[in-house]
Amino acid sequence: MSTGIRNEIEIDESLVRALLRGQHPDLAGLALRPVASGWDNQLWRLGDELAVRLPRTPRAPALLRKEWDWLPRLAPLLPLPVPTPVRQGAPTERFPLPWTVVTWVPGEPCDRAPITRGRHAAETLARFLRALHHEAPAEAPANADRGVPLAVLPQGFDEGSPVVASTGVAAEVRRVWEEAVAAPAWAGPPVWLHGDLHPANVVTSDGTLTGVVDFGELCAGDPATDLAAAWLLLPEGADAHFFEAYADADEATIRRARGWAVRSSLGLISIGLAWERGLPGGRPTWGKAGRAALARVLVSP
Repeated sequence: MSTGIRNEIEIDESLVRALLRGQHPDLAGLALRPVASGWDNQLWRLGDELAVRLPRTPRAPALLRKEWDWLPRLAPLLPLPVPTPVRQGAPTERFPLPWTVVTWVPGEPCDRAPITRGRHAAETLARFLRALHHEAPAEAPANADRGVPLAVLPQGFDEGSPVVASTGVAAEVRRVWEEAVAAPAWAGPPVWLHGDLHPANVVTSDGTLTGVVDFGELCAGDPATDLAAAWLLLPEGADAHFFEAYADADEATIRRARGWAVRSSLGLISIGLAWERGLPGGRPTWGKAGRAALARVLVSP
């Protein structure tokens, strides 16, 4: 999640089609339509197998370059479809930013089509994260906001806490956060992380997890950041089965993961409230997803 201001370039079908004709003419005749987009990039489905991603925030070009550098290497190791870059697009006078063509990941975003088959999805998510969470090379990207000790991110709770300050769960939310901050730090090598496994960044089909998208926050660090997905994505009660299937998270890691889940849940709730109040940057489905995730964190043993 990001609060970057969107650029003012109008992206419509004529622009996307012109970019394709100019740089990838073999793809320019394929069917083209806008689809649900991520935070930093606008997404257009291209034919049956591809999609075009075009930046719409100042930080987005750097995220696309990161995906171009690393996802083709990681994708063959992963047991779920991911949007692997296959073509690069160069800046033009009309659209002065780089862009990419990626493989299409079929399914519906989880914030619109929540997971209902908890056990199946828990096993699928565990397999995916076991495959991803291998030791990253020294040149892997770092991220000041992901994979780091929670103690260096007090704003992760303090900035989000007003959304629950007047509710009956405020004290419990703070307790979970403080327990996570106090947990022993990750002592292993930095591992590859997706870094942003919230409901809008995975897709579902037939009630279960079928794909993972938006690797813009890809980095190396503490796996607890990604393990927060046990509460962010899965229905109530499935977290225990997830950690059993993942089979490589000690008590301290699970405590830290709950803290990351609190942080992400509060962010989702804040963005949902922005939508309800008619403020920029809001998303209509994120508040409900965040409140449901936070409730799951609080009932987890």
